[in-house]
Amino acid sequence: MADFKVIENGHCTTPAGFLASGIVAGLKRSGAPDMALLVSATPAVAAGAFTQNAFAAAPVLLDKEILRRNRPVRAVLVNSGCANACTGELGMANARKMAAQAAETLGVAPHEVLVSSTGRIGVQLPMAKIVAGTKAAKAALSASGGADAARAIMTTDTRPKALAVSLTVGGREVRIGGMSKGAGMIAPHLKPLKALHATMLAYVTTDAAVTPGFLQDCLDASLDASFNRITVDGDTSTNDSFIALANGAAGNAPLDNASPDAAAFREAFCFVVGRLAREMVLDGEGVTRFVELVVSGAKDDAQARTCAEAIANSLLVKTAWFGADPNWGRILCAAGYSGAEINTEKTTLDYGDTPIVRGGMDAGVPEAEQARAINKREFQIRLDLGAGSGSFTIWTCDLSYEYVKINADYHT
Repeated sequence: MADFKVIENGHCTTPAGFLASGIVAGLKRSGAPDMALLVSATPAVAAGAFTQNAFAAAPVLLDKEILRRNRPVRAVLVNSGCANACTGELGMANARKMAAQAAETLGVAPHEVLVSSTGRIGVQLPMAKIVAGTKAAKAALSASGGADAARAIMTTDTRPKALAVSLTVGGREVRIGGMSKGAGMIAPHLKPLKALHATMLAYVTTDAAVTPGFLQDCLDASLDASFNRITVDGDTSTNDSFIALANGAAGNAPLDNASPDAAAFREAFCFVVGRLAREMVLDGEGVTRFVELVVSGAKDDAQARTCAEAIANSLLVKTAWFGADPNWGRILCAAGYSGAEINTEKTTLDYGDTPIVRGGMDAGVPEAEQARAINKREFQIRLDLGAGSGSFTIWTCDLSYEYVKINADYHT
C-alpha cells in the first residue's frame, strides 16, 4: 500500500495550478448548473480513454484527434444537458466551435482545449448558450471551483463525485484530484487512446511532473480496476470519456516508469480512479444495493469477465437483488448462458460468508439466512466456476422501480 492520504473535501482543483468553475448556462430546463470549465495555469501533459461505441459523440472524436498529437493541454470545457452525439457534420463543427470559443476566452490555442458533452442524444448544441456560458465559466474560475465543476457535469446523478489524495514524490508533496459523473447508461468499455481502437465522464488532475507516456500508462493501468469493471444497466454510452491532466506544479523531477516513486504514484492514481468509479455505482439511477461480484475459477480472465458481465447485467438477477430475494438459480442461469466454460460439479457460490451453492447444488442453508446475507446496502457475491484460474471482479447494483421512472421520461 502506497503511503498516500485522502484529502478532506478534495476535488479536481486541489492539486496546485488548477482552476475550475461550474455555472448555469441555460442548457438544462431545470435551471441547474450545466457547464464546467477546468483550466491548468500552465501547459499540462494529457492522457485519455474513450468509448468504443460506434456512434461516438463529436466531442469524443475531437478529443481523440487532439490527444493523438501528444501536445500539451490547457483546459477542458464540459457541458451537460446535450450530448452532441448523432449530430452529423454540424455536431462536429459545433464541437470545434466550442473548443475554439473556450480557447479564445482563455487566450490559448484551440488544440489546447478538450471538450466533453453529456445529456440527450441527437440534439444539436445551442451554440449561443455555449458561447455565453463559456464566458461566464471563465469569469467564475477559482482554485476552489472543483466542487462547483463536479456539480455542473451531473445529469441524473444525485450528488457530485470528487476526491483528492496527496503523497510524497521525490521529496515533494504531490496531489492527485478527480471528479466524475454518471448514474445511468453506465457500462463503460473504455479503450486507452494510445491503442486507438448519458454517460460516464471522469477527469483526474495532478500537479506532479510526469512524462506523457507514464501518465497514459497510469490511466491504462487504472481502467480494469475502475471504470471498466462497473455496470449499472449494461449500456455503453456514446460519450464516455476519461481525461487526465498533469501540470508539474509540484516541482518534482518528471516521473516515468523507471522512477523510484513510479509505483507509489500509480497506486495513488488508481485509488482515486477506483473510488470515483465505485461512487458512480453507489449513485446509480434508483440504486438501493451495491454488489461486488467476484467470478473466479474460470478458464481465463476473459471468460471470467464474460461471465461476470452476464450476471451483473441480467434483469432477473438485478431485480432479485432489489427485493433481497436470494434466488441463486438466476445467477447460475446467467453464468450458464454467458458462454464461459464451467465445471458444474465443482461450481460454488457464496453470499458474503454464507455458502449458497456447492457442487452446482443447494448448499442447504435456510432461505431466510440467505436473504439476510443480501438484504444490505452493500454486499459481495463470489462465484467459482471450477474450470481454471481466471478471475474478474465487477461492481454492479440492483434494478429498482425508480430506475424505470427516471428513464421512462428522461429529458435533462
